[in-house]
Amino acid sequence: MDLDLVLHNADIITMDPARPSARSLGVLHGRVVGLDGDIAGLGARHAVDLGGRTLVPGFIDAHCHTPWFGLGLLEPSVDGCSTLAQVLEVLAAAAPAAAAGDDGWLISSGFNHDRFGGQFPSLAELDAATGAVPLFLRHNSGHQALVNTAAMKLVGRYEPGSPDPVGGRIVRDPHGLPTGVVEETAQEIFQQAFQPRPLSRLQQAVEEATRIYASQGITSFTDAGIGAGWIGQSPVELAAFQRAAAAGTLKARAQLMPVLDALKPVHGHSTDGLGTGLDLGIHSGFGSDMLSLGPVKVFLDGSLLSRTAAVTEPYCNHPHGSGSHGTSGYFQEDPEQLRERIEAAYRSGWAVAAHAIGDRAIDLALDLFEELQSRYGRNALPNRIEHASVVRPDQLPRLAEAGIAVTPQSSFFAEGGDNMAASLGEERSAWAYRAASFLDAGTMVAGSSDRPVADGDVLRGMQAYVDRRTGSGRIFGNPDERLSRRRALSLYTTQAAAATGASTSKGSFTPGKLADAVVLSGSPLEASELTDLTVEATLLGGVSSYSRIKELHS
Repeated sequence: MDLDLVLHNADIITMDPARPSARSLGVLHGRVVGLDGDIAGLGARHAVDLGGRTLVPGFIDAHCHTPWFGLGLLEPSVDGCSTLAQVLEVLAAAAPAAAAGDDGWLISSGFNHDRFGGQFPSLAELDAATGAVPLFLRHNSGHQALVNTAAMKLVGRYEPGSPDPVGGRIVRDPHGLPTGVVEETAQEIFQQAFQPRPLSRLQQAVEEATRIYASQGITSFTDAGIGAGWIGQSPVELAAFQRAAAAGTLKARAQLMPVLDALKPVHGHSTDGLGTGLDLGIHSGFGSDMLSLGPVKVFLDGSLLSRTAAVTEPYCNHPHGSGSHGTSGYFQEDPEQLRERIEAAYRSGWAVAAHAIGDRAIDLALDLFEELQSRYGRNALPNRIEHASVVRPDQLPRLAEAGIAVTPQSSFFAEGGDNMAASLGEERSAWAYRAASFLDAGTMVAGSSDRPVADGDVLRGMQAYVDRRTGSGRIFGNPDERLSRRRALSLYTTQAAAATGASTSKGSFTPGKLADAVVLSGSPLEASELTDLTVEATLLGGVSSYSRIKELHS
């Protein structure tokens, strides 16, 4: 029998404790068939000498936003701007083309007020730059956006006294006049004017985004919210991924989270006990190795970057004063209504991924998950808390005991760490974006980026878990939360596989698992700086999705 591929003369880090290292690996029909002596004497249709390079299991980004990231690559972005004046220049330059576009909106992304000393452009400045073209400029956090007067008048929200939706607000000055900043669910009011985005555009966005994923060693990802809400781009968003997969242009395996608002009542036999779901009773776990459905996504609170995350004690500072929502953040929906809606999805077979950043929101998520699992048992995939950013010591054992996976992001440390620490204060900063204490407690911790909210490069993410350095060079939070290199690597391999319900097929080079792999220029366990390493090739089922090595070109 000939194998499809043999990789040899490699420093192989298997992430399988039963066999931690090897020098050669064999692939057949997209799966690992053996290592070293297991494949001795077998022929191969393709054999590649890796010249001593390091081979590790494919990286898994367990929380990102692929269409949003891809659209940002296709549309005007202010991400590279270093001054507010440059932001306004980019918008002014893009406005004429936007006015002539199909929807007539100027849609842009990449704004982060923390880069400008916490300052936002005024509404007058936005109007001067964009004129009569309605503007929607998404904040990097995703939990805020900037809009101009033309946009607010178009949707009927300019006048003082215009109502705010539940779980969001249009920020106004003391005279009741809008500032141009809109938060959380208030973004949907404006998005409804230019959505749904065309499927052809979304497919292109998915293709562009996953091409970059492959170049960074990412072989699997979980898209954290499609199909509805302020995070979704179209009610038929899944079709963009399916079309890319059919065309062979989806460059990484996708697990998709529908937003809770995308579910609807489903009916079967009276004894089925169903609540809400997708047509035909489809729920978490449906799909293939290439494209599948993950948990349903529900937003409980907001963001630390915008100080809308629901915390128990007030923030140390707040950009908009107390206002109607106070200085402790807020929930995006009435908790009792959320409880009913989440239960309806859970009993229909959906695992639940709850966006909960503040400790008050994490209390709500824990209560919900413990109750649901006690009443209905555990579903096929783990329940998850997305971000789990501010976790009190008393919450740690509850997470582990309930088998809940968490997805903190080290990618926030460099750009947002100093400001988050200032908002939280010293005691709460020590609880923020935990890593070692999660693992020590036995909690599943999935490596993830939240891209495009933050940097999606896995090697930089691993380095951030190792050193936890902020932009000022300080250590973010508790220094004891820093990870060894092996533990950091496990977050993006074995831990992420467990958190996404894929331990039997991903995360390690164990015979029978998918042959998803990354060829690195050196060992992540030995490099002084992980960011000095380069991704030389990425293999998806033993086939190159990206390569700088001639012999591995597909």
